[in-house]
Amino acid sequence: MPPVVTATHRVFDKDIPPALRIEDGATVVFECPSAFDWGPEATVADLPRLGGLPHIMAGPIAIDGAEPGDALVIDILDVVLTSPQGVCAFGTTFGLLATDFDAPYLKVIHYRDGRGLIAPGVSVPLEPFLGIMSVAPPEPGEHRTTPPRRVGGNMDCRHLRPGTQLVLPVAVPGALFSCGDGHAAQGDGEVCGTGIETNVRATLTFSLIKGGAPPTPQATVRRPLERTDRPSSHLLTTGLGEDLYACAQDAVRHMIARLVADHGLSREDAYILCSLAADLRISEIVNRPTWMVSAYLPLSVFEN
Repeated sequence: MPPVVTATHRVFDKDIPPALRIEDGATVVFECPSAFDWGPEATVADLPRLGGLPHIMAGPIAIDGAEPGDALVIDILDVVLTSPQGVCAFGTTFGLLATDFDAPYLKVIHYRDGRGLIAPGVSVPLEPFLGIMSVAPPEPGEHRTTPPRRVGGNMDCRHLRPGTQLVLPVAVPGALFSCGDGHAAQGDGEVCGTGIETNVRATLTFSLIKGGAPPTPQATVRRPLERTDRPSSHLLTTGLGEDLYACAQDAVRHMIARLVADHGLSREDAYILCSLAADLRISEIVNRPTWMVSAYLPLSVFEN
């Protein structure tokens, strides 16, 4: 049986002692608790319990022979849910539309038949993945886990699911790999600031390419990029302008307005649904001065 890593930490720091040392080619199981794991009765009043540190990571593990300039290859064998529900939340200081809402919001999302239940007749497919996979950054001291980094970090890429091979640049001896931030579902962009935050168990295999470090994280995704749980048409909204961030904001604002008007969702639940199922894409970036960002929402999230 592969070794199991349960040691946890909340910051990146190259001086954190490794919880495990492995050889090139080894497989490891990571038990990854969610910082949002407050049970089925969680409310918005629990959000201050995060204390500004929204992630709990398992690790780090040291890989024998890993040196700066090498590539660490991570084959994602499995990511499974280990709790019957998760949390999606947003605040007034984080998320794409933080200033559009007057108060924070939290929703406990229960799982049933492979889907997360958002509202009556509204659900999203469960596609578990790790939001954070990272080797230690080379700079000394403690570093927050929230941003993506050259060495990995909080990438929040929903395509880093079982079957994908991720490659990270090693920056410190031993690599010191950690992972966490389990998500049961998320759209491209994680626009409200969270996916379905949940507990997961991940099984990963590690190998080295000596001297093969990529400049930033790279991956081979061996599955369709589109969700395949149900055939679906999509609702598409757009944002246009000279600032890609503002374009993304407008595309999501327009999607929220359609969901409220056409499907009777509250603005809060519509925003959460966008974060869990809508995918942001850059549709136009070459014809200045106007760019276009599109938001795609699969209509299969609705029962009828």
